[in-house]
Amino acid sequence: MTPASNFDATKENSSDIHFQNRLNLSELQQNVLQIKQEVGKVIVGQKDMIDMLIAALLAKGHALIEGVPGVAKTITAKLLATSLNVDFSRIQFTPDLMPSDILGTSIFNLKDSEFEFKKGPIFSNMVLIDEINRAPAKTQAALFEVMEEQQITIDGYKYQLDSPFMVIATQNPIEQEGTYRLPEAQLDRFLFKIDVNYPNLEEEIDIITREHTLKDALKTDAITSFLTGEQIKTYQNLTTQVLVETHLLKYIAQLILATRNNPFLYLGASPRASIAILKASKAFAAINGRDFVTPEDIKRAATPVLHHRVIVTPEREMEGMTTKDVIKQIIETVEIPR
Repeated sequence: MTPASNFDATKENSSDIHFQNRLNLSELQQNVLQIKQEVGKVIVGQKDMIDMLIAALLAKGHALIEGVPGVAKTITAKLLATSLNVDFSRIQFTPDLMPSDILGTSIFNLKDSEFEFKKGPIFSNMVLIDEINRAPAKTQAALFEVMEEQQITIDGYKYQLDSPFMVIATQNPIEQEGTYRLPEAQLDRFLFKIDVNYPNLEEEIDIITREHTLKDALKTDAITSFLTGEQIKTYQNLTTQVLVETHLLKYIAQLILATRNNPFLYLGASPRASIAILKASKAFAAINGRDFVTPEDIKRAATPVLHHRVIVTPEREMEGMTTKDVIKQIIETVEIPR
């Protein structure tokens, strides 16, 4: 056999091995569609927000939802949790909220004459934090360890949280009175920052029509819980195995590097942002039933991953330029690998 035929045979065998080892994502894709259907029983529109919340869940990330009151931020997060057969807790952040109100505290047990740790509401699979910017920095900082390492440390003891674990936080971008701006280190813990816009005319009509005809008949009780925590962990593991070609890894790195060298940005993205884009693009591929990432997956992940991690220079900000504008320019400028 000639060297050329040897090469062809090796190439063919390699192709066969890859074909045999392809991930079966059909069940994952089908269950994602069912989640969307369940949430869609109550929510009109907001497809991007729902897609990103599911992608964040598959990527083992957290999501920050920003939008004016009344655009279904909280109810969408609750409905997503309801469609999953996992523990769910909701925490309303207020200026007087203390870290122990979230994490838990040690209480002296008179019967046993020793301290006993009482877990706080953060010990859940899915945690909804309403108006995260309402609590002071001390309380916000209580989330640092738990969001990054899925554990908390109290009185020298470490307490591990169960998997899956996801934090969904909401905030209002308009009202500033009685709020505390999230520091960059806190924002960096969120995989996505999801901006929620007003519905269009058709969606607005549908919302009004549903409220008029169904009244209170169709709320969270209409949602069926069907996906267990073990299934979610299986899907999360499958998502990490989605194939990413070397030239696409380089593409992610080039996008991140472009944020650091951009004259319109005061602060560029860190390596954590590179990893976030990688994880998010794998999740978007898995949602679409693909076991490989495409440039479109990376482009779709770039804006929600980056726009809360970079800062526009004061001069450009005064001119009305936003982080999304700069990221769009970067995506259009960096050459897409073929």
